[in-house]
Amino acid sequence: MAQNAMMGALRGSQLTRRLLFTLGMLVVYRLGVHIPIPGVNATAIQSLFHSNASIFALLNLFSGGATATLSVFALSIIPYINASIIMQLMTVVIPQVEEWSKEGEDGQKKITQWTRWLSLGLGFLQAVGISFYLYRLHPVNAHGVPMVVYTHHTVWMLFFTAFMLLAGSTFLMWIGERLSENGVGNGISLLVMFGIVSRLPFGLQTLAKYVTSGVLTVPKLVIFLIVALLIIAAVVYVNEGQRKVPVQYPKRVVGRRIYQGQNTHLPIRVNQAGVIPVIFAISLLILPYTIAQFFHGNWVTFLQQYFGFTSPAYIVIEFLLVVVFTFFYTQVVFKVDDVADNLKKGGGHIPGIRPGKPTADYLARVSNRLTTVGAIFLGLVSILPSIISIAMSIPNLYFGGTSLLIIVGVSLDTLKQMQAQMIMRQYQGFMK
Repeated sequence: MAQNAMMGALRGSQLTRRLLFTLGMLVVYRLGVHIPIPGVNATAIQSLFHSNASIFALLNLFSGGATATLSVFALSIIPYINASIIMQLMTVVIPQVEEWSKEGEDGQKKITQWTRWLSLGLGFLQAVGISFYLYRLHPVNAHGVPMVVYTHHTVWMLFFTAFMLLAGSTFLMWIGERLSENGVGNGISLLVMFGIVSRLPFGLQTLAKYVTSGVLTVPKLVIFLIVALLIIAAVVYVNEGQRKVPVQYPKRVVGRRIYQGQNTHLPIRVNQAGVIPVIFAISLLILPYTIAQFFHGNWVTFLQQYFGFTSPAYIVIEFLLVVVFTFFYTQVVFKVDDVADNLKKGGGHIPGIRPGKPTADYLARVSNRLTTVGAIFLGLVSILPSIISIAMSIPNLYFGGTSLLIIVGVSLDTLKQMQAQMIMRQYQGFMK
C-alpha cells in the first residue's frame, strides 16, 4: 500500500519535478566539491590536512571532503548557517528584527537579505583567514621535503584563493535557497546532510584501515557499531517525541451555522531546536583553536591543548554550550506568549487552565521540562565522538553523534514534507 502510494505520487506530479530539481542541484554540488582552486598544490593541502586534522576536520565533514582538497566549495555552507543562527537569535535581542519577524512575508524578506549580507561578511573573514594561514605554512611531504601550498607564492594568489572560497560559499548559499524554494525539504540542511553522507565510504574505509592495522580490534569495532545503532534509535525516538497538550474549542455560532466544539491537542516537541545548537556550539569551539594556528607563543600552546577535540575542557564546554543554546533557541522558535494569545483569539483553552497569562505560564513549564530532556540528550550526543575516541583509542573520530543527528533529523523532515505533498494530492502517506 505504501509503495503504491509513493509510485502514484511520483507519477507526473509536482513532487516529481521537485525531486528531480533537488537531485540536479545535489549533483551540481558534488561536482563543485571536486573542482580545485587554480594555483593550489593539492598534495601539499592533503599533507597539511593529515598532519593538522583537527583544524579543519569538522568543516571537511560538513563540506563533503572539499576542505581536504581545497576545492571551490571548501568553505562549505557554514557561513550561511552561522549567519542564519545569529539573525534568529537577534530576534530576541534587537526589537527591530523582532518586528520584522512579525511582519509576515515582507519582514522575512528583510531578514533573509540581512542574513545574506552577514553570511558574506563571515565568509570573507573565514576565507581570508584560511588563505593567510596556508600562505604562511610550508608543509613537508613523507620524505621531509618542504612543499609550497601556492604554486605562485604571492599576495595576489592569497586574495585570489580567498575570493574563490567566498564565491563557492556564496554559490552554495544560492543553491540552498533554490532547493528550499523549488526542491524538497530545507535546502541548507540537505546540503549539510549530503556532504556528511558522501563521507560515509571514506569513514568505512578508515575504520577498515584501523582494524587491519590493529588500532581498532574486532571487539571494539562490534561495540562501536552497536553504539552507532543505539544512537540512531535514540535520535529517532527523541526527535519524534512530543507532548500533546489537550486544547478544547467551544461551540460557536457563525451567521446561521452552528459549529460544534472540538477537542484537539497542541504538540510540543522534546527537541524543538533540532541540530542548530550543536552546530553553533561547534562553530564557537573551533574558533579559538583555529585562530591559534595563525600565531605563535605560549598562549597558543595553551589553546591547542585545552581546545583540542579530545581535551576535557573541550568536552565539558561543548556540552554546556549545547545545553545553553538549546534553551535559548527554543525560546526563539517557540514563543509561549504568542501561542497563548492565538489560542485565546481562536476561543480555545487548555482544560483547567485559564486563557491568557496562565496558559502561557503553563506552556512555559511544559516546554522547559521537555527542553531539559532534549538539551541533555543533544549535549550527550555531541560529545559522544570525543568520548568514544578517548575510550577506544580511535584517532580522528569526527563522524559520530552529531553527524547521525543531522542525517536522521533532516531525513525525517524531508520525508514529512514529501508526505504532506502527497496528502495534498489526496494520496495516502507512506510513513505508516
